[in-house]
Amino acid sequence: MRILVLQGSPNANGSTALLAREFARGARETGHEVEIVDVASLDMAPCTGCVACGYEGPCALSDDFDGLREAILAADMLVFATPLYYYGMTAQLKAVIDRFCSSNSSITSKQMRSALLAVAWNSDDWTFDALEAHYDTLVRYLHLRDCGRVLGAGCGTPRMTSGSAYPAMAYELGRSL
Repeated sequence: MRILVLQGSPNANGSTALLAREFARGARETGHEVEIVDVASLDMAPCTGCVACGYEGPCALSDDFDGLREAILAADMLVFATPLYYYGMTAQLKAVIDRFCSSNSSITSKQMRSALLAVAWNSDDWTFDALEAHYDTLVRYLHLRDCGRVLGAGCGTPRMTSGSAYPAMAYELGRSL
C-alpha cells in the first residue's frame, strides 16, 4: 500500500514529526511504501474558491500543490498529522485539504484509507473534540476509511512526547495496516 503522510506542523522536528516518523517506521516494517510530506515547507497558496478546476483539476493556481496532487492521487492512504492549534489542525494542513477541491471526484472514487495523528499541550478530555469532528467530516465527505487515530494529549514538547506512550501507539498503528 502507498501511504502519504501530510505532516502539517511548521516545526519540522517537533512532536507531530515524531509521531509521523514512528507511524511510518511501523508501516514500512510491514511492507508499505510511506512518504512523509512536510506541507508547511511547501510553496502553496490557499484555495480561492474560483472553481476553475470544476472540482476535478487542474487547479488554476500553479504552485507546489501540482506535485502534491499527483502524490495524493497515487496514494492508497492519507495520514493527516498535525499539532493542535486553537483546537483545530494547522493552517498549513488546512490549506492543503482546501486544495483537495481540484481532485474531489478522484479522491472520493478511490475510497482511500486514512488516519489522524495529532498532538496537543492540553490534556483535558475535550481537547481533540473539534479536530476529531473535522476529521470525521473529511472521512465521510471524501469516502475515506478511517484506520485509526493517535491523539497525543499532554505532548507540548518533543521531550514530553518522547516520554509518553504516543510514539509507540503511532508505531503500532502503522504496523496494524
